[in-house]
Amino acid sequence: MAHLSNQNEQQPPRHGLLLLQALILGLFCLFALRLWYLQIHRGEVFSVLARENQLRQEAIFAPRGLIRDRNGKLLAVNEPAYALGLVREDCKDVDATLEQVADWTGEPLSALKETYSKKRRLVKPFEPLILIPDLTFDQMALFEANKLEWPGLEIRIRPRRVYTHGKLMAHVLGYVAEANEAEMEKIPSLALGDDVGKLGLELMLEERLRGEKGLMQYEVDVNGRRLEGRVLKQPRAGYQAVLSIDLGLQELIMDWLRDEAGSVVVMDADTGQLLAIVSSPSFDSNAFTAGLSPEQWAKLRDDPMHPMQNRPIQSTYPPGSVFKHVVAGAGLANGMLDPSEKVNCTGATRLGSHTFRCWRWRWGGHGSTDLLKALTESCDVYFYKLGRRLGVDRISEYAKAAGFGARTGIQLPHEKPGIIPTREWKLRARGERWQGGDDLNLSIGQGFTLVTPLQVARFVSAVINGGKLLKPELLKDGRVTVQGLLPSRPEHLKRLKDAFVNTVDGARGTARRLRTKDVTVGGKTGTAQVVRLTDELRKLKDHEIPYKYRDHAWMAAFAEQGDRRYAIVAMIEHGLHGSSGAGPVIKAVIEYLFHDKILKKKRKKPIVKKVTNTASNASGGEE
Repeated sequence: MAHLSNQNEQQPPRHGLLLLQALILGLFCLFALRLWYLQIHRGEVFSVLARENQLRQEAIFAPRGLIRDRNGKLLAVNEPAYALGLVREDCKDVDATLEQVADWTGEPLSALKETYSKKRRLVKPFEPLILIPDLTFDQMALFEANKLEWPGLEIRIRPRRVYTHGKLMAHVLGYVAEANEAEMEKIPSLALGDDVGKLGLELMLEERLRGEKGLMQYEVDVNGRRLEGRVLKQPRAGYQAVLSIDLGLQELIMDWLRDEAGSVVVMDADTGQLLAIVSSPSFDSNAFTAGLSPEQWAKLRDDPMHPMQNRPIQSTYPPGSVFKHVVAGAGLANGMLDPSEKVNCTGATRLGSHTFRCWRWRWGGHGSTDLLKALTESCDVYFYKLGRRLGVDRISEYAKAAGFGARTGIQLPHEKPGIIPTREWKLRARGERWQGGDDLNLSIGQGFTLVTPLQVARFVSAVINGGKLLKPELLKDGRVTVQGLLPSRPEHLKRLKDAFVNTVDGARGTARRLRTKDVTVGGKTGTAQVVRLTDELRKLKDHEIPYKYRDHAWMAAFAEQGDRRYAIVAMIEHGLHGSSGAGPVIKAVIEYLFHDKILKKKRKKPIVKKVTNTASNASGGEE
């Protein structure tokens, strides 16, 4: 008979059951404690994190302020551009994604990897890292069609700066480009991919033109796709700048300078407003907004004509005979010049063993010459003798009071002050003592003296407006700023102004081509030598002299009718003579301003040029 087991012997051990129950109870308590920790103790924190995963915020670009000319014509506008960004948080395979982007766009993979490497530390994982700043329409359509297969890639719409007259206004407006790290540290509101002004008014008015970004919040799904959004803060557009520049006048001057290297400045003599400030040759500002390749930048940088140089404020030249009005002003102000005193010009004067020639030395000089004749016919010998009488100290003191040797304060960067030499300057800069011949060269605007075209325009304005040195102004609503006064009495200024007018109206004046019906016009021609002319070069005809050895051509003028008066200055590099080289463009400006005429330049066969801005210690040349 089978053995029947005792039921008591089949009961599990009591201590084992208690242990199992304790484990179950402990596990339940652990889950309860974790649930309390997540839902109650840290519930608010994790709720915020969850919402942040669901909700994202994105800056809304503010439209950069428009720029217009004085008549309301648009000069700088904003157009939509499409950029390709990579959101690392949503991207499953960065390397594969970069390879696909390179295949679609034709961009080198190495360049994309370098961009990614440089920018990743500056961009948060959930923010788009811009890989391609400017997509074509076809590229954009390709990315949109395949975005589900490549999560993380995102099309961003951004404003792109467009200059409606790229080359014409390049030196005035400058350009914008992507902000660098230093600029982002300096301006907290900037983010990677933002554009900032790099040159010209875009740089100087950056804070006003930039505007203020808005903010948008939107929901995303688990794949990072946007579902819906709302604007938290509206963007504020930047300041709209209206310039004092007359676009039509700017175009006319650039057309005249198209085959030349040089500059023209047109300044309202009573307000300081600039109606035109042209530098030739120029560059296209729009090339910088999309980003220049290293090859494009090298080509622009190494161009022998230096198109990036803003010649009215950055190029300094010997002023030549234009400076004679400054020397005459110094003589009158110091009581050392009798306007009626006669000087006999035989065509040259000697100082020691050196002969200093007048530009009319070949024709026996100017003969008996007083101040009016000396300025009208630009007699060098008269000013050689006046320069010896005054000396460098008096001439330099007056020239500096007349605004030379210092920046004008125009709202453009990198302006140069030029040089008004003194005894101390020569000893410091050259390690040499001042010599008597230096006085003679200084008296006719040669030697070490260097000025900018804008400085000359400001001086001419002061002569005709009663002696006020005005700050050059580029904004139409800018205030009139008097920076100083010429140290000349009203009767002295009248003599200088009358000499300007007689140079145009006089029978032997060197600026007769500027005569204009119903307009009072004054002018002063000048040549600035770039090298000392040898006897061999002096024998050559103008067209036979190598371009780089030809004199620069100056003309400083003013025109007035009623209550309108303007200073007009032209500097044509290697233009030979002021009257023929710079005079025609001044005449065209006057006809435009007072008679609404558009004078066209007759084109000549262009010459291969190489620009040199070398000061010389030689005597003056033909006007």
